[in-house]
Amino acid sequence: MAEHKIKQWCAYQERSQNETRYKLYEYGLKELEVEEIISKLISENFLNEERFAMALAGGKFRIKHWGKIKIKIELKKHKISDYSINKALKSIDGDDYINMLTLVLEKKIIQTKVKEKQKLFYTVLNYAVSRGYERDLASDQLNKLLK
Repeated sequence: MAEHKIKQWCAYQERSQNETRYKLYEYGLKELEVEEIISKLISENFLNEERFAMALAGGKFRIKHWGKIKIKIELKKHKISDYSINKALKSIDGDDYINMLTLVLEKKIIQTKVKEKQKLFYTVLNYAVSRGYERDLASDQLNKLLK
């Protein structure tokens, strides 16, 4: 019963082992049963850590416009291995990353009411950092935009 239900849940979208384990505990299963189902889901390819990491990284980047730092934190919350995290982050194209950062910065510059250049710079820079972009990279791009 629980196994069938969890397979459907996993087939609907990519899931991490961590959230699947949590869901199985919600069904009232014991640790041994949970681990047995998890290993079965992995062997039947319902769960795949690398595939999950790639899907999450790509989605958060393309849809939410998150930077690599924020994506990495989110993957760590799901207890994804460093290997899979690095692979997922490397799958984000460098040019696309710079273009997205530029888009995020331009949009924030337009939205920001501050006219004083230095205050505008730090307001927009802090916003980019809060979105998970690297401070140095965001600073360089922002300097190019404000020239």
